[in-house]
Amino acid sequence: MANFKTHLSLSATAGIAATGIAITLQLITYTHAPWFIFLVVVGGMLPDIDANNSKPVQLLFSLLAILSMFVVLHVLNQQYASHLLLMMAAGSYVLVRYGVSALFNRFTEHRGVFHSLLAALFFAFQVTCISFYFLHWNVVDAWLNGVFIAIGFIVHLLLDEIYSVDLSNSRMKKSFGTAMKLWNYHNFMASALMLTCTMGLYWLTPSPLPLIKMSKAALLSNHAIVRRYLNPV
Repeated sequence: MANFKTHLSLSATAGIAATGIAITLQLITYTHAPWFIFLVVVGGMLPDIDANNSKPVQLLFSLLAILSMFVVLHVLNQQYASHLLLMMAAGSYVLVRYGVSALFNRFTEHRGVFHSLLAALFFAFQVTCISFYFLHWNVVDAWLNGVFIAIGFIVHLLLDEIYSVDLSNSRMKKSFGTAMKLWNYHNFMASALMLTCTMGLYWLTPSPLPLIKMSKAALLSNHAIVRRYLNPV
């Protein structure tokens, strides 16, 4: 299994690359680049959300708690007085950082259902729904938030799987196959629950067609530019 620094650096690298592609396709602008790189980094830490209460996991829950504060401040900004709003934001931080963290440590196993491609979809749809319904982002940006979370998540799984191969001795470690899996093959109930939640979240997500159409148009446009460059009249 790759260590925390490796996951962090590779997630950041993947975030920069994915953001560069999105900018080239004109899906996002340069001003949004730091945000989407940050999303890939967060996604790259999420698979270890079910690990023991180590420093990387504490950092992950601290980041998620900070994000929850921003969501509360943004959603309830016009509904409550400032002092009540700050109290609710602080409460959301404590709830996520300590309450949710404790629940994960108690009821989850490392490299279980949260270390799977199904979990990548679960978090992608969850972030998309939060962005669209609560933060009021447009459909394209909401889906991009979810996609970039998923990119970081999958990079983490791939990296763990790569590190489970001992190239020097030409053998597979015992951990091979526990990272890059579709779901948790050893816990049917956990996988069924995750699948149900993922399907429910997908049903709630806005239609991805605007992002698909925008991406296709950008790809066709860039392809036409490349063809004109390679075959000048």
